[in-house]
Amino acid sequence: MGLIPPKSFIGLLFITSALFICSWFFLLRSNDRTRFVDHYLLPNSHLIAASDNRLVVENTGQSLRFGSDKKEILKVFMYDLPPEFHFGLTGWKPKGNNVWPDLREGVPHYPGGLNLQHSIEYWLTMDLLSSQHSDNLSWRSVKRVLNSSEADVIFVPFFSSISYNRFKNREKGKKKCIDSLLQDKLVSLLTSQEEWKRCGGRDHIVLAHHPNSLLDARTKLFNAMYILSDFGRYPPTLANVEKDVIAPYKHVVPTFVNDSSTFDSRPTLLYFQGAIYRKDGGAIRQELYMMIKDEKDVHFQFGTIMKGGIRQATEGMRSSKFCLCIAGDTPSSNRLFDSIASHCVPVIISDDLELPYEDVLDYSEFCIFIRGSDALKKNFLMNFMRSIKKEEWTKMWSRLQEVEKFFEYQYPSKEGDAVQMIWQAIARKAPPLRLKVNREKRYSRSEPLNQSSFQTLPLPRTFW
Repeated sequence: MGLIPPKSFIGLLFITSALFICSWFFLLRSNDRTRFVDHYLLPNSHLIAASDNRLVVENTGQSLRFGSDKKEILKVFMYDLPPEFHFGLTGWKPKGNNVWPDLREGVPHYPGGLNLQHSIEYWLTMDLLSSQHSDNLSWRSVKRVLNSSEADVIFVPFFSSISYNRFKNREKGKKKCIDSLLQDKLVSLLTSQEEWKRCGGRDHIVLAHHPNSLLDARTKLFNAMYILSDFGRYPPTLANVEKDVIAPYKHVVPTFVNDSSTFDSRPTLLYFQGAIYRKDGGAIRQELYMMIKDEKDVHFQFGTIMKGGIRQATEGMRSSKFCLCIAGDTPSSNRLFDSIASHCVPVIISDDLELPYEDVLDYSEFCIFIRGSDALKKNFLMNFMRSIKKEEWTKMWSRLQEVEKFFEYQYPSKEGDAVQMIWQAIARKAPPLRLKVNREKRYSRSEPLNQSSFQTLPLPRTFW
């Protein structure tokens, strides 16, 4: 048998490859696989139509959703805990045997001042309660279901932040404070529920937004999905970005409505007012204070909410181009969200900071990030800030006005506000959570009967 000439061999190889590609193409069509583009890789777009091999996309520039417009509502089962765990902590008195307030008759008051920073538990619970009476669910991200078997996640309505803020001090003659007693009761109650036992609490939502809230119970409920302000006081085995959700603080300065300011109408270049002397990662505040406090276009002063502090901060932020958001005792602070509400471009100096909804929101469009090590270099911070020109600042200022709604807590909740964004963040965690839970059920029938679904996670010796 003679050898095939090189040119004939190449031609035969080309024809064979072409036939293979064509056959694969028709095989895909026969299986109705017409989409060669993963819609989830198309940020800032709405899918309009997909037919055959054509994918038509409309660029919205502001959309935070990925993929198609078809929206699935997160189904949430909420425990009917006694009022002492939730609205009772705010001073609300139930009528008769009612566990929940009737929001159609009135909305319970939440304590003001700095308590509001961590009031996420209040807003989410009210939104769940009101979802039962809502006729229009088209824009809602969540709906309360009364049967736990129908739920995607289980919501634990313990107002842990207000419990810590108001009841952390032990009364004279008592061994434990009210906050600790409530945590003990909560752990006992939750771990006895069938909903908890079926997957060790992995599908439970527990709120601990104040960094010091849930101190006693957090190591016992570690399987649950925590809603936190940051991970500063949690070891990674207890809380992490894969398992848990970061939620924004509620800003305490009012939102800047009808802001018509310009680059030139904001005379202060860089603004900071707050606690200067902090521990842990917040020690950088004192160092920066000593470096830039005497700069002519910088406001860097100590301040509190007392004696008109909120009014002063409001005026100061609204008259400043940039607002310093520096790490404190923990990586996060409410100052970032006050800055957003004031349309003062945040300058974030906090290397360990995690941000709300960062999987769908690009903070670099409206924030400046500076590493702590760079900020402490001589003249680096001021030279960098002065290098940002009017056009770039105006672009970030405009973007702040577009995204500010994502950080607004309100009742009734509105489409795209902080409440709905948090529910959506939880919903994005649900599919991998469901996969993990289902995988762990594989050997549930053959596991030893004496295995307990309740464990306590030991903390590392360096913790606290």
